[in-house]
Amino acid sequence: MQIAAGSRIVIHGARVGSAERHGTVLETHGEGDGPPYLVKFEDGHESLIFPGVDCEVEHRDDTPGSP
Repeated sequence: MQIAAGSRIVIHGARVGSAERHGTVLETHGEGDGPPYLVKFEDGHESLIFPGVDCEVEHRDDTPGSP
C-alpha cells in the first residue's frame, strides 16, 4: 500500500456496530514512504498506524484544476 502525506484514509469498523474512522495522513515514518503513518482523525486524535485489511486509501489529487 503506497500512501503519501495528504492522503485520506478510512478505517472500516472491524466488528458489527463499530464506526468507521476517517483521517488524513500527516507524515510517513517508514522506509520509502511506508508505514507507520501519522494520521490525524476527524475527531482531532492523532495516531501512528500500520494499516491493515480494514483500511482504504483515497489518494490526494494534485492535478491542476481538480476540485
